[in-house]
Amino acid sequence: MPHRLPRSLPSSHSIASTFSPGTSTPDSWTANPWTRDTPDTSPPSSNAGSPKLHAKQTDDGGSISPVEGSLDGQPGFGVARSICFVGAGFVGGPTAAVIAYHNPHIQVNVVDLNEERIKSWNSAHLPIHEDGLLKVVRAARDGTVEKTIALPGLPRAIELKQRQPNLVFSTRVVDAIEEADIIFICVNTPTKTHGIGAGSMADVSAIESATRTVAKHAKQGAIVVEKSTVPCGTAQMIQDILRYYRPDVEFEVLSNPEFLAEGTAVENLMHPDRILIGSAQTLAGLRAAAVVKDVYGAWVPAARIVTVNTFSSELAKLVANTMLAQRISSINAVSAMCEELGLGADVEDVSLAIGKDARLGSNFLQAGVGFGGSCFEKDILNLAYLARELHLDVVADYWLAVLRMNEDQRQRFARNVVRELNGSLRGKKIAILGFAFKDGTNDTRNSIAVHVIKDLAMEMPREIAIFDPGCASAEIREEIEKAGLTPSQLERIKILTNWRECVQEASAVCILTQWKQFRGRKLGSGNKKAPKLAIAWAKSCVADKVDISEMDILALEELARDKSSATGEDPLERLVPLASCPEQCSHCRIGSEETHDQEPVDWAEVAGMMQEPRWVFDGRNVVNHLELQGLGFRVRGIGKGF
Repeated sequence: MPHRLPRSLPSSHSIASTFSPGTSTPDSWTANPWTRDTPDTSPPSSNAGSPKLHAKQTDDGGSISPVEGSLDGQPGFGVARSICFVGAGFVGGPTAAVIAYHNPHIQVNVVDLNEERIKSWNSAHLPIHEDGLLKVVRAARDGTVEKTIALPGLPRAIELKQRQPNLVFSTRVVDAIEEADIIFICVNTPTKTHGIGAGSMADVSAIESATRTVAKHAKQGAIVVEKSTVPCGTAQMIQDILRYYRPDVEFEVLSNPEFLAEGTAVENLMHPDRILIGSAQTLAGLRAAAVVKDVYGAWVPAARIVTVNTFSSELAKLVANTMLAQRISSINAVSAMCEELGLGADVEDVSLAIGKDARLGSNFLQAGVGFGGSCFEKDILNLAYLARELHLDVVADYWLAVLRMNEDQRQRFARNVVRELNGSLRGKKIAILGFAFKDGTNDTRNSIAVHVIKDLAMEMPREIAIFDPGCASAEIREEIEKAGLTPSQLERIKILTNWRECVQEASAVCILTQWKQFRGRKLGSGNKKAPKLAIAWAKSCVADKVDISEMDILALEELARDKSSATGEDPLERLVPLASCPEQCSHCRIGSEETHDQEPVDWAEVAGMMQEPRWVFDGRNVVNHLELQGLGFRVRGIGKGF
């Protein structure tokens, strides 16, 4: 029998069960709908629909595409024909899209109670901004057309067959769960904001609620997979709920944590370092894991699919994020030493030197103003809370020190701005370039910029101007208003849609997000060559293959970009045209009203627009400091000794 966590541990049970083992029942668990309170990742859009999606109509107008056939024999011994993702957020939506993309024979249904979010997923305006995501969604959601491809380097023309849609976004939760062979739970698990464990413990009420729905409607033997980042023991909680509602039905509960980085989520899903699947170490558990492994095996090499026991999988997710954050805080601690030594020490030199050590590697050794986002801090707090409840105070303090270092790094950045501007910001304008917590995403949650802006606003400058090329002004404003600034401080903050207005008459520019646009005009990337994968694909005569996979088609697309004038995300022109948006589409209206400047920053022009002393505080080390100094700027980067 697998080891079970005692109820007194800080697992994902209710607070009552944490202190009173054995007293908790599903009736005492939260009854709130599992996603209605989950914040949208971006403003909702109108439903443009999927014109070629033939679906089964349900009683209230919702739709679930039919899936022919079912698992042969007992579930867990065959292959998956239908998958349901419960939750259409940052994890559920992209993961479902990529799985559907690579498994055209599997029907993938993504369900959510948030109607506006589902409308966005069914339109041209996805609720999540990720490079390449719309193309993947369109191919799986709308299907593709038949196409003949003839390119230089190919031994012959290739016939790409028409692809039928197999990805549906809907609010028909029950229908999708009832037909699913595998059910992924992908709902929000924020940090608790009140009660015992507030500020540290994960709030799993949404998972509890979603699991109750699954328990009532899943077919016998369906595989239930926790995809959300969860505390250790959540799989056991899910199993308890399933047994309470369906005591005579056997369900296998697996852990399959996501390892996605915002801004590169599609790349992470297409070419993952590893896929982690945790299961009970029983025959049924291992067979269930094999079914899920087959789904990923459509495009992920078998060597990269790791199977472990359930609790190891749950813990590995928390530890992975915590150790990545630890590396960032470690190099940031070194950056502080480089700055204070005053002997010219450069943290980038140090990072390069230690990154060459094969035992360490170079990833996550880039110093900056700190890490933000919705994952690292939450997962560190969760892991530290678990350690504290296990009476491992030294372990908890060790992990919390990572957060303290991160907090000090951003506070030190703000202090340096004030200090270099003669100890006062009164009467001065400060320009903020970048608000998203990282480039390539429109996510503003727990952005470093929010904390830095709050610290600078306390100095009562004349104005704090903000420009970010990827974030809507309304989202920036909403996040700032949550920071607890006074009305007088808020009225000094201006959100702009181009960098020229932002830097005009500013005394200092603070770069807080590493958008390539901020590097300047001279740092172009040049012409890209076709990846080796595409060239090797052509030379190896893969064109003789009977079945062309989506990974093969990706290589063909790269070859098309290199050998022809094809551009854009659909160089083979195989995607079904997007349906036109309704006249009152809010996204189209916002796009016409608020266009963000995508032009690279011209630092020579900026020099003539700013006021003395023309400081640039490079919180991400993205600009060429020598070039800017040659233009008359005073530049201070992270970890750059003087």
